[in-house]
Amino acid sequence: MNLPKDYQSKMQEMLGEEYLQYLDSFNHSYGQTLRVNQLKMEPADFIRRFLLSGQVSWCNTGFYYEGEQKLSAHPYYYAGLYYIQEPSAMTTASRLPVGPGERVLDLCAAPGGKATELGAKLFGEGLLVANDISASRVKALLKNIEVMGIPNSFLLNEVPAKIAEQFPAYFDKILVDAPCSGEGMFRKNPEAARVWSEEKPPECAKMQREIVKQAISMLKPGGMMIYSTCTF
Repeated sequence: MNLPKDYQSKMQEMLGEEYLQYLDSFNHSYGQTLRVNQLKMEPADFIRRFLLSGQVSWCNTGFYYEGEQKLSAHPYYYAGLYYIQEPSAMTTASRLPVGPGERVLDLCAAPGGKATELGAKLFGEGLLVANDISASRVKALLKNIEVMGIPNSFLLNEVPAKIAEQFPAYFDKILVDAPCSGEGMFRKNPEAARVWSEEKPPECAKMQREIVKQAISMLKPGGMMIYSTCTF
């Protein structure tokens, strides 16, 4: 992994003795994982049909599978019985305690990995609002919402401030997986490391603060918001 020198200096200062362990992490494969869609199949039923190599410890619908299984080409995949997703990406939605009947917002939702997990937790009751500012990415979001079978949902393609005008103190639960400088993507996509610059994190932080401000205004009193980025 060819990491930018400025980034290496930043991480060495931040991680101290753990820095070498961090560098070593790029040399390891962490397996492939999927998340079972509870709306179409119980995890136990799915396990009986496929040879899975273990459960993702922090997500009760997430499982490891062997690489030779082409699950992205299986009819079950196109039928929305499961979603191919990395373990780290499962974390955020799995930690937000969503239940049937609640109003839920995924503010930066595309392509839909977290939104579809939140929608599955509603079990057809309540409302899922999934938004993304990118019109092209919303197309992928729409496809995944439809394939996973979440009828009690609607999609938006708006800036957060405009949504906040229409939904003041409205949602029980909000997930914000904010746009970021993408350091967490370096292992998966080396191109992300190549285009990284020291100016990008402060630029993203400014945008993130505005997103969080608008998200909080849409949260009901006593509601809960979870915030994440794939970066340090």
